[in-house]
Amino acid sequence: MKVQTKSKKVNKAWLNDHVTDPYVRLAQKEGYRSRAAYKLKEIDEQLGLIKPGQLVVDLGAAPGAWSQYLRRRFAPKVAGQGGAAVGELNGRIVALDLLDFEPVEGVQFIQGDFREEAVANQLAQALGGAAVDLVVSDMAPNLSGVENVDAARIEHLIELALDFCKQHLKTEGALVAKVFHGSGYSQLVELFRQNFQVVKPIKPKASRDRSAETFLVGMRLKRAAR
Repeated sequence: MKVQTKSKKVNKAWLNDHVTDPYVRLAQKEGYRSRAAYKLKEIDEQLGLIKPGQLVVDLGAAPGAWSQYLRRRFAPKVAGQGGAAVGELNGRIVALDLLDFEPVEGVQFIQGDFREEAVANQLAQALGGAAVDLVVSDMAPNLSGVENVDAARIEHLIELALDFCKQHLKTEGALVAKVFHGSGYSQLVELFRQNFQVVKPIKPKASRDRSAETFLVGMRLKRAAR
């Protein structure tokens, strides 16, 4: 009974935080599927990563807030408004996730597990041989609560994202990837430093303070794309 009571209290506290969260309210007001859009927005505004005409790959895209933000950056602006017009985009977005994904206009979606070679090949085929300007990854494994196991799972996803970048990213391109502070974090930073000339860790304001979540941004590959 004590465990159930504690669980109810935790759930109630989380729900209260969620309902009163200003980014949740802003996402609802501005039509984003989740508050995550503002994490990418802040990173973009700090570093100027997203520019019209780019090819961007969104890994771990569901429920779609990052793809929505990318689409708005590539869409014609509505006169006198802050929104984005319906129609052809000045840029291309390819999104991938294991989970189902409600369509976002102008975004090409592939459903599958990025850890599987066949899915990675399908993503490569979708690019049609074009080099990628930016890879954004909100991928995260199912966490077990066992620190060294979770660290290994996170590192595996980062390694896959880096391998994808080495094959498809332009030399001057960038990777934005979600990671977590804790066991293995310093190794992930080192992995980024091995592959990029510039590495910046960013904790967006839209990421909750108590969350171990942070983002690593790697810019300018040290090794040219194939």
